[in-house]
Amino acid sequence: MFGIGVAAYGTAVLGRTTLGVAGISAVEHFHARASLIATFVVLQLVVYTAMQIPAGVLLDRFGSRRMVSLGLIVMGIGQIIMALTDSVTVAIPGRMILGAGDAFIFSSVVRLVPAWFPAERVPIVTQLIGLSGQAGQIASALPFAWLLESRGWTTAFLVVSGTALVAGALCWVTLRDRPPGIPAPPPPRSMRAHLAAVFRHPGTRLGMWTHWTTCFAPMVFGLMWGFPYLTQGEGVSKPTASLLIGLLAVVGSVVGPMLGVLVQRHPLRRSNLVLAMVAAGALPWLLVMLWPGPAPLWLLTLLCIGLAAGGPGSAIGFDFARTFNPSHRLGAANAVVNLGGFTACIIAIQGIGLVLDTFGDGPNYTLGQFRAAMAVQLPIYAFGIIAMYAARTKARRVLAQEGQVVPSWREALRREWRGRTRRAQRG
Repeated sequence: MFGIGVAAYGTAVLGRTTLGVAGISAVEHFHARASLIATFVVLQLVVYTAMQIPAGVLLDRFGSRRMVSLGLIVMGIGQIIMALTDSVTVAIPGRMILGAGDAFIFSSVVRLVPAWFPAERVPIVTQLIGLSGQAGQIASALPFAWLLESRGWTTAFLVVSGTALVAGALCWVTLRDRPPGIPAPPPPRSMRAHLAAVFRHPGTRLGMWTHWTTCFAPMVFGLMWGFPYLTQGEGVSKPTASLLIGLLAVVGSVVGPMLGVLVQRHPLRRSNLVLAMVAAGALPWLLVMLWPGPAPLWLLTLLCIGLAAGGPGSAIGFDFARTFNPSHRLGAANAVVNLGGFTACIIAIQGIGLVLDTFGDGPNYTLGQFRAAMAVQLPIYAFGIIAMYAARTKARRVLAQEGQVVPSWREALRREWRGRTRRAQRG
């Protein structure tokens, strides 16, 4: 079940990120400005985001197998439309269809984990699922980019479409929502009451703002603007840019399991881990923007390494949803969390496109124009951090009412030191 789930999510991320690699090719293919191509992705993400709540409620009612299979098939149909048209008016609905299918995948796969794994392993397994998304991003940055360059637009997108349709059929035949003998949770009776109960808990909102703050920057870079920024703005060759974007996935595959272990061992320090992941991405971006002239390759590598931490960090948001909500609300809770990062991503992608069109004349942009556009991300970071702190304060009050007080760092370190001392004395 784990293997099928990660294959499904990896396929979804492959389909989601293709236009990020094909951004400049799309400008030429559709004879459109950068802001219009950005609208492709924005509308895809708008549909994805708008579908999160309905998808979460449907997931709680119908289960992961049906939702994952349906989502992948719908994504495949959207990619077929992208492959066979050179008209913007046809391609935009195709990309929106893809976004609608994508909305069902990740939350459905994450919902499988508590049913198939013991609770203490869930944080690590959730991180491993996130790694399958990194594999999908590698596939878009390397094999898909090669297909696009060597075989052309139609062939490249048809191959991605076929992959999604095959994966959807595989999930329909083999995926199971829970082990044999485990009863299904009761379906929600009222959608409004179901959603109100989920969103009312500050732990769910903490998960949403965690996802907002950690997730949007690596998505913006890998989904749309990273490749054009590196090749046109910083003057990096296309093969090197593909490797740098692929580095997001490689580093994420290392950080993810480590972060899962830390969440497992220190569940009351999850928000601090999130803030560390945010700093790892935001500080290199700030340094790159302030660098005089093109940034050196080592700094761009550091930027990609820092952004890579955001993906594993965003998975902690789903761990908040899992621990603060009962199992029969988990689909809707995961959907609310997923809403955060993709809303921020929509704002950032469209904002970057608008700034580029304001200060430049595409499809060729200068480094200064790209840096001014990328600075749109900084206030989004700041807003997410503030909202996360507010939700964390309320969530800790709820924990305190339940008799679970989060100790200060000083107290936590003192307990850790005492524990090590006792173990050493016993040894």
